[in-house]
Amino acid sequence: MRSSEPDSASLPHLTFLFWFVQNMTQYWLSRFLRQAGFAIALGSIVGACGTGGTSNQNQTAASPNAAGGGDYVIGMVLVGPKNDAGWNQAHFEGIEGAIKNVPGTKLEFVDKVNPADRPNVKGSQVADDLIAKGAKLVIFNSDDFKDDALETAKKHSDVKVIHASGDYAWKEGQNFKSQANLTNIMGRMEYGKMLAGCAAALGTETGKIGYLGPLINDETRRYTSGAFLGAKYCWENYRKKPAADLDFKVTWIGFWFNIPGKTLDPTKVADDYYNGGYDVVMSGIDTPEAAVQGKKAAEAGKKVKYVHYDLETGCSLAPNICLGVPFYRWSLPYTDALKKAKSGNYPSEFVWSGPDYQNLSAPSSGMIGFNVGQALGDNKKFLDEFAKGMADGSINLYKGPIKFQDGSDFVKAGATATEQQIWYMPQLLAGMEGPSK
Repeated sequence: MRSSEPDSASLPHLTFLFWFVQNMTQYWLSRFLRQAGFAIALGSIVGACGTGGTSNQNQTAASPNAAGGGDYVIGMVLVGPKNDAGWNQAHFEGIEGAIKNVPGTKLEFVDKVNPADRPNVKGSQVADDLIAKGAKLVIFNSDDFKDDALETAKKHSDVKVIHASGDYAWKEGQNFKSQANLTNIMGRMEYGKMLAGCAAALGTETGKIGYLGPLINDETRRYTSGAFLGAKYCWENYRKKPAADLDFKVTWIGFWFNIPGKTLDPTKVADDYYNGGYDVVMSGIDTPEAAVQGKKAAEAGKKVKYVHYDLETGCSLAPNICLGVPFYRWSLPYTDALKKAKSGNYPSEFVWSGPDYQNLSAPSSGMIGFNVGQALGDNKKFLDEFAKGMADGSINLYKGPIKFQDGSDFVKAGATATEQQIWYMPQLLAGMEGPSK
C-alpha cells in the first residue's frame, strides 16, 4: 500500500509547487475581487433611484413599462430625487409619458447625481454605465451636466445625447459646439414665469413678493427677471398701483435644492419671508419648501400664498393658498426625441419651446403650461387677459426701455430683446432686490 506522504527526495519539488499554486491563486483572486469590486461600486449606481426625500436607499430603476431585451433603451441622469415634487419629478414623469407614447422603448435611470448624494461621481461616469447597460439615448436633466453631456457625446459617437438646458447645440448661441449627436432641449419658462409673477402681483396684499432662488446663472437670472416683469406689469395695470410700491426680493440658496452645510436652508428662507411680511413666496428651486412652509404659516393664521414651479400638480401641495404653477410638460419634446432617435434620424438640434397659450392648462404643442390656483379667485380674469395679450403680441414685456440693476440698458427704448439677450441674462433688472452674481 502506497504511503500518503511524499518521500524525502520529492519533498522540495512538491513544497515549491504548493507555494507556487497558493500564491498564484491568491494573486488572481485578489485581482479579480479588485476588478469586481470596482464594477460593483460603479454598477450599483446605475438604475438606482431614491425612495423618497434625501435618502440614499436605492431600488432597481428599470421603467415599469419596460418590455423585452430587444427594446430601445433610454438612459436618464437626474440631478435630484425623481419624486421631489418639482424639477426632477417633472422630467421623470415626462420620460415615463414619452415611453408610453413610443412602443418598444425602455428606461434605465439614476437619480440624485449631485455632490451631496453621490460625492465624486460625475454625470458622465453614470452615463458610461447606462450605455454599458444598453442605452442608445442618454438624457441629462440639469444645467450642471452641460460638460458631462458634451463629454459623453464625444466619447460615444453612436449614442444620442440630450441635455435638458444648455446651449452647446445652438448655432446662434455664444457656446456652440459642433457635435452631431448632441441636442439641447429647454422650455421658454421665462414666459411661464411672467404668468407666475402676474399671479403673485394679483394675489399679494402687502406688495411684498419673495422669490426663493437656486444658484445664480444666466438661466436663473432669466427666470427671476421674467417673474419680476410679469409682477410689475400686473401690479401697475390691473392692481393700479405704482411700481415703487412693489417689493420684489430674490434670495439665492446656492443650489437647485438644499445641501446641508453648503446652501442656505430653503425652509428657513421661506419662513423668513412669511414671517417678514412677504405674503406671497414664489419658488424657483426644485423642491417644495415655499408650499410646505406656506401651508404651515397659513395654518398658524398668517394670510399668505405661494406660487409653485416645475410640476403641474404643484398646487395640490397646499390648494387653499396656491396662486398657480408654471410647469414643463417634458413628455412632448421627449416623445418627439424618442421617435427620432429610435428611427435613427435625429440630427443635432436646439429646441427652445414656448407656451401653448391656447391650452395653458393642458399644452399639446409648446411645452410650457400654467395651472391657475384656487387662491387666485376672481383675479383669474386679469391673468387670462394678461395671457391673451402675450399670446397676440399686444403685451410684450421684452420691449424697451428696460434697465439692468446697475442702470445700464438691457433693452433700449423702441427695441425688443433678441433671443440671445434673453437667454444670456447677465444681471437682474432695475427694481429687483437681490444680488445678480
